[in-house]
Amino acid sequence: MTYSTKEKIQESHDVAEQEVNMHEILLFNDDVNTFDFVIDSLVEVCEHTLEQAEQCTYLVHYKGKCAVKTGEFEELKPKCTQLLQRGLSAEIV
Repeated sequence: MTYSTKEKIQESHDVAEQEVNMHEILLFNDDVNTFDFVIDSLVEVCEHTLEQAEQCTYLVHYKGKCAVKTGEFEELKPKCTQLLQRGLSAEIV
């Protein structure tokens, strides 16, 4: 199969666009919030299953941070804001 230069450029552009649009919400460890509160927050805000939320909470506790949600910036922004309003430490990267 052969591709023209225009098709190759378009394909490269499409891949680059997809990579640029992906961001993550990082959740950071703190000494204030309980495991149960963090788990409940991840279930409610990030739509995690209970198991996902528990795993992320343990990673945050032992590693200091964890990517809890991946997606486009505009999708993540309100979720990150909700986590911050609950007193959790989070940012979009």
